[in-house]
Amino acid sequence: MPPRPVVLLILDGVGWGRRDDGDAVFLARTPHLDALLADQPWGLLQAHGTAVGMPSDEDMGNSEVGHNAMGAGRVFDQGAKLVNAAIDSGEIWRSEAWAQAMAACRAGGTLHLLGLVSDGNVHSHVEHLRALIHRAAQEGVRRLRVHGLTDGRDVAQRSALTWFAPLEAELAALPGDCAVGSGGGRMRITMDRYEADWPMVKRGWDCHVHAVGARFPSACAAIQAAYDADPKVDDQYLPPFVVGDYDGMHDGDAVLLFNFRGDRAIEVSRAFTEPGLAAFDRASPGGRPAPVVSFAGMMEYDGDLHVPPSYLVRPPAIADTVAERLSAAGLRTFATSETQKFGHVTYFFNGNKSEAPPGEERYEEPSLPVRFDQAPAMSAEAVTQVAATAIRSGRYDHVRVNLANGDMVGHTGDLAATVQAVEVVDRCVGELVAATVQAGGALLLTADHGNADEMFRPAKKGGYQLDAQGQRVPSSAHSLNPVPVVLLDPTGTWRLQSPSPGARLGGLAQIGATVLDLCGVPVPDSYLPSLVRRVAP
Repeated sequence: MPPRPVVLLILDGVGWGRRDDGDAVFLARTPHLDALLADQPWGLLQAHGTAVGMPSDEDMGNSEVGHNAMGAGRVFDQGAKLVNAAIDSGEIWRSEAWAQAMAACRAGGTLHLLGLVSDGNVHSHVEHLRALIHRAAQEGVRRLRVHGLTDGRDVAQRSALTWFAPLEAELAALPGDCAVGSGGGRMRITMDRYEADWPMVKRGWDCHVHAVGARFPSACAAIQAAYDADPKVDDQYLPPFVVGDYDGMHDGDAVLLFNFRGDRAIEVSRAFTEPGLAAFDRASPGGRPAPVVSFAGMMEYDGDLHVPPSYLVRPPAIADTVAERLSAAGLRTFATSETQKFGHVTYFFNGNKSEAPPGEERYEEPSLPVRFDQAPAMSAEAVTQVAATAIRSGRYDHVRVNLANGDMVGHTGDLAATVQAVEVVDRCVGELVAATVQAGGALLLTADHGNADEMFRPAKKGGYQLDAQGQRVPSSAHSLNPVPVVLLDPTGTWRLQSPSPGARLGGLAQIGATVLDLCGVPVPDSYLPSLVRRVAP
């Protein structure tokens, strides 16, 4: 009999870095992780680039593609790569969504392009925005507004001018009336996820749709004013702004959301497309009703709920997932995380499907409504208690847990807070290891990508980038570092394929076959190879 339950513990954003004073994972006191690495077989997995379906190995991984890869057991071309291919082939311009947008503009409507403006390539890419702008100009669109969200999370913390200055110059050079219409920080407006903060979406809606916000002559002026007002503010939290004479969206306009990643695009898409939305009042503060517009996303962000109904590029069709295989085998699964990562350990892991398959139960612990550098423990202890209870219950064959702290606190760029976050995660690891051993199960520990392991921006020739004062430049982005994978099987049934601790074992998608192996479920031929082998009796 295989060990039961098989626990997949995902330490979100905890990669294997340089092991120096810029690595919060290395700096943290982690006795439980240290003990696992000392006593159990472990190795490293690639969690970025082509190993998770991104265009190149220069592209960082993220929680969406990482969980997709683990849950699919193989690599699918992901958002950025699919959009690149659709633009290169021209397929995107032949889509029904693009045709509808162009028809609205020919009838006198304005084209609105909404999304995250940077080259982070996690939620969007500025080159995709440029492609949309220039194609629209070629097709005769003469009135266009960009509603640009500032990043500071997947790129440098105060780099918004890098993207907005050339964007505004490019728009000004086009024929007709083309400009930035509105904007603001991605963690302050518009890009909420998992319904954690609908007021955040409401603030973005009022800004983009109703032109509510401080008014500036240009986006660059708005960004610089925010920097001048608060030298510590980063791009994630810039206040909403309105540019020039922009007076909001109107009936007959067309809106394209150019983000390709789904989690932070679903709610704002629902605001544009869902009849009877109850989350907030879509009328303006002055009572003007929401305009009737044509709306499409870059992709379909939720394949189960079909959000949005219209989109430019087809998302990957992921079938025959780990979750489906476990369900078909009659096994029972329990999946849990806090709100910030709950959709990753369920929706994304299950192949972009919202509905739980038969036999899968879920529990979502609410995330705290605060900045996570102020509460680095987040809700990890509560998630851990729920997961430990499930492990010990004897009810489940597979328990899947995501601890969000390494990623969410790492995204603040606060080294001290991230060290604290990793120490909290380590205590949770200790509790989950104890529960697994007590239950007679096996535990597979890994991460979906790096983040906390690289708290300063790396320099191309080694070391870290320095600012004008010679100080290291903080990083709030994901890293390109591999992630650890550790196997704990007290029954002695399974071992990792490689006997060498710290060896490069492959890619993150191999977690899929590994979970099925550990659970005693046949692995499909289409899956990448398992990381474990059964020990001969």
